[in-house]
Amino acid sequence: MNNLGLIIQREYLERVRKKSFIVTTLLMPVFMIILMGAPAAIMLLNTPEHNKIGIVDNSGVVLQHLQSNEIYEFIPITGNPQDKVDEGEIDGYIIIPSDIGKTSSPVLTLYMNNAIPLDLQSSLSSQINNIIENDKLLTYNIQNLPEIMDAVKTNVRINEVRLDKDEGESLASNLSFLIGMFMSFLLYMFLIMYGQMVMTSIIEEKNNRVLELVVSSVNPNQLMFGKITGIGLVAITQIIIWGVIMAFVSTLLMPAILPDDVLYQVSQMRSGSLDMAQVDNYDTLNAISMLTNVGFIIQLFLWLILFLVGGFLLYAAMFAAVGSAVDNIQDASQLQSFILIPIIIALIVSVSIGNAPNSALAVWLSMIPFTSPMVMMSRIPAGIELWQPWVSAIILYASFIFMVWFAGKIYRIGIFMYGKKPNVKDLIKWARYK
Repeated sequence: MNNLGLIIQREYLERVRKKSFIVTTLLMPVFMIILMGAPAAIMLLNTPEHNKIGIVDNSGVVLQHLQSNEIYEFIPITGNPQDKVDEGEIDGYIIIPSDIGKTSSPVLTLYMNNAIPLDLQSSLSSQINNIIENDKLLTYNIQNLPEIMDAVKTNVRINEVRLDKDEGESLASNLSFLIGMFMSFLLYMFLIMYGQMVMTSIIEEKNNRVLELVVSSVNPNQLMFGKITGIGLVAITQIIIWGVIMAFVSTLLMPAILPDDVLYQVSQMRSGSLDMAQVDNYDTLNAISMLTNVGFIIQLFLWLILFLVGGFLLYAAMFAAVGSAVDNIQDASQLQSFILIPIIIALIVSVSIGNAPNSALAVWLSMIPFTSPMVMMSRIPAGIELWQPWVSAIILYASFIFMVWFAGKIYRIGIFMYGKKPNVKDLIKWARYK
């Protein structure tokens, strides 16, 4: 056991002390925050140009009702509009035919001197549609048309809420889907990155003949388990640091930058005194409420650590078996594809079950140990019954015990094999040796 502790300590400290680990651990949350905020920042910094659009209104009913703004200015044009474009007076033009109100689906053409913005097309078509519809209604001699239109106008809004049976908290389905996707992708990244780290470490030590010296004083199974545990602790350390950073952002940074009225509405939402029908930004408030709830963040990270440890131990044992059986990374590519396929399938399924987290497919794949870490993490934010993740974790850890035993039988033979590129049949044969 002393030798096992030394192996774990060496594998852990060797990686945690590297500058690359420290930089990655500290900068990754910052990078993710920047990545999430980049689209909003780009939209704020990307100031659209002012466009002058000439309107040739042959119908006599459209131009007088068109509303200009700071981006688009609609200008009446007489004569040849192309001459106005060539002279630089306008950036483009559109011709309104005289019979536009006599057809149900008129087609107009917008001519622009440069690229046509999509929002200009949608804004202009929406305005023209409303103008023609109102003009048609006026032909029926309806009095007080604007007041009637305002009275009958209806804007139905549906807030999506998921009631958590255990905690009594609510979580919108779109928010739970995004959080589940984030957790699944995080697991996907860790399983592949740290699993391949185990494999490459074994290949390097095997090529340097270090393993032949180490196994003279350490049992091969202890050596493999120590290497897996040491690298696994590195992954857990990184997750814990990220969890602390997220808790800091959740408790101190976000409340400091949010407006007071938003914080007040969030507090009302948590107390249950907020009227959903009178709130236009309910989904946003719900997201802020969850992301500033430290208990919710800690609960998610505890589940993440539980399935990260189980999933890593399961897959790291397989990566260790592959690393011991080959002499270089190129030979390992073919064998590790059998390990990567279930991980990729689990990620794909995690994306597809967002609309049905309690479907039969989602439940079964969250119980199968090869897919359960990522699939279960994508389901937990949706508010599944508590027994399901616990049963999934028990199956996962039981499978890890079997996989370590199976991989250990391959490892003790593979570390002494050189000059041969094994296949799956060879690995099974090595595992059957007594």
